[in-house]
Amino acid sequence: MATIKHLTSKNSNYAAAESYLTFQHNEYTGLPILDEKGRPKLRDSYLLDTLECGESSFAMACLIANRKYGKNGGREDVKTHHYIISFDPKDAVENGLTMERAQALGLQFCKENFPGHPAIVCTHPDGHNSAGNIHVHIVIGSLRVRTVERQPFMDKPCDWEAGKKHRCTSAMLRHLRVAVMEMCEQADLNQINLLEAQGDHVSEREYWAQRRGQRRLDHANAKLAAEGQQPTQTVYQTELDKLRKQIYAVLNKTTTFEEFSALLMQKHGIAVKESRGRLSYCPPGRTKFITAKKLSKKLEKEQVLTVLSQNIQLAVTIQPSSEKKPDKIRKLVDIQANVAVGKGIGYERWAKKFNLKRWSQTLCLLQEKKLLSEDALHQRIAELQTQHDDALAVVKDLDARMVSLKELRGHLVVYRQYKPLAQKLQTVRNPAKFKEQHRAELAVYEAACAYFKANGLRTLPDLKKLDAEYQALSSEKNGFYTRYKKAQIELRELRTAQQNVEAFFRKEERSHAVPQQEVK
Repeated sequence: MATIKHLTSKNSNYAAAESYLTFQHNEYTGLPILDEKGRPKLRDSYLLDTLECGESSFAMACLIANRKYGKNGGREDVKTHHYIISFDPKDAVENGLTMERAQALGLQFCKENFPGHPAIVCTHPDGHNSAGNIHVHIVIGSLRVRTVERQPFMDKPCDWEAGKKHRCTSAMLRHLRVAVMEMCEQADLNQINLLEAQGDHVSEREYWAQRRGQRRLDHANAKLAAEGQQPTQTVYQTELDKLRKQIYAVLNKTTTFEEFSALLMQKHGIAVKESRGRLSYCPPGRTKFITAKKLSKKLEKEQVLTVLSQNIQLAVTIQPSSEKKPDKIRKLVDIQANVAVGKGIGYERWAKKFNLKRWSQTLCLLQEKKLLSEDALHQRIAELQTQHDDALAVVKDLDARMVSLKELRGHLVVYRQYKPLAQKLQTVRNPAKFKEQHRAELAVYEAACAYFKANGLRTLPDLKKLDAEYQALSSEKNGFYTRYKKAQIELRELRTAQQNVEAFFRKEERSHAVPQQEVK
């Protein structure tokens, strides 16, 4: 999957950009790595080209443009924009991606999306994390040196006129993501939908904080290992990462927003607030709230409420499966509707490939289940719905009985534990003082006695028999829950397949529609 990242620089030393791309630098400090003679060491492998620089270097072309148009003289002016396109590590093995091919793609991408700007295009064979991901750096001077032909993604004269500065707006970033998707589609490279947020949001600052913290932790663990001690922590977590995990842990256990916010404050001291339909979180030790957007898309209001509603529907523990799960059948995308609301050509090409894969999965599923007729599919869905509802009803009934047994067992344990204390109260010389000293213990003992009386339990059950009955109910519940879950998964797949079939044939009917007068 190719991704694109944008950085800005206010450094007036334009040669520093080319130096960073061609010489080795310490990834933590950013300082150049020197050889034994004190000279910067070249990178082991890279490809570099310049665009719109003429006979000059990139740095000289930028300085000439600044002097010609009288701009970028301020300390706070953005001098360069740095875009990084990182390709999927699997592309090198599966799709034949080489540095030369990546460099050619980067040059073409730069010509199409940053015309008129002095630029450096440089390809490196690997990233900071040594994952083997080929990536392309595109560094452009912020000033455009010539007027260019207006492109569809340019909406203001400053986007194509000479002497104007590059604007990296949200609309521009959206266009660039679509352009990356389109580029990978044409080059047959792995790609995901960049228009939708993917998982946690890790900023550049947090990424490097985690890298530096992990490095310090590794050094400390190495010293402990040399001394024969066992390290207590092997993976470094940033404060934001800890905050995410704490919120996720509470979110998966709760069913209402009130319970979610209360449990977060009770267990971790994290405050939650909603403002203008958006959630923010404040961990202990901070006064400023952190927006959900800076943490993860999964922690925004809509996603949180969705998870809470799912927890209500599935109020049982889901046992993790060690088996590899197959790809889920997903719905076909309505390409025409999305294009009508403004989606570009890149999205349309990605969606066509997406629909082709999903339609193939749908056909394979229906052939595997031998449900190639509409009646057979409807009948199977009805059968699964009945199995699903029946199993869920039994699971809920058994779960209620288990909750009741658990409550009875808790009162029984408390009663037996504090009964000697209640008997001693009858024999002590100063009952008032003794009662004051053991107020909490006597209170829970009296609550247990009240529970037995309210439920008409004159003879208390045996604790071992209660445990055995609870285990039997748990085993029976797990069996019905397995049936329920199996029916639910198959039902969801077949309903999605049914919707895909209906959508496909609606599309076929539209494409093969003929005028009414021609029908005989």
